[in-house]
Amino acid sequence: EVQLQASGGGLVQNGGSLRLSCAASGFTFDDYAIGWFRQAPGKEREGVSCISGRADRTYYADSVRGRFTISINNAKNTVYLQMDSLKPEDTAVYYCAADASALYDSSWYHKPFRYGYAYWGQGTLVTVSS
Repeated sequence: EVQLQASGGGLVQNGGSLRLSCAASGFTFDDYAIGWFRQAPGKEREGVSCISGRADRTYYADSVRGRFTISINNAKNTVYLQMDSLKPEDTAVYYCAADASALYDSSWYHKPFRYGYAYWGQGTLVTVSS
């Protein structure tokens, strides 16, 4: 059974850092695309960052570029999202998602945050206080 487990959320002050983890079970990330998304209260879900399973492609939303870093540890089958210089507007529930077909679909490379990921983990709440 394919499962994604997101963790690492919490309460942090403005300017602080957190590292989110997305652990996979039932499959390996090698041939998957993995994405981090977030949804703030009253807002639509938005893409934050994506990575290919072999880490040769990474994407970032403009709002987080330069502050967030996505990485993958294939040995641990875990994707990380290092979040630095956090702002109150980063407050949201963060979700990880994965898809086995994305790397073979040109649409993922053009619009990775609009792709229909097949698997989703439960969210982890990030709260940044001002």
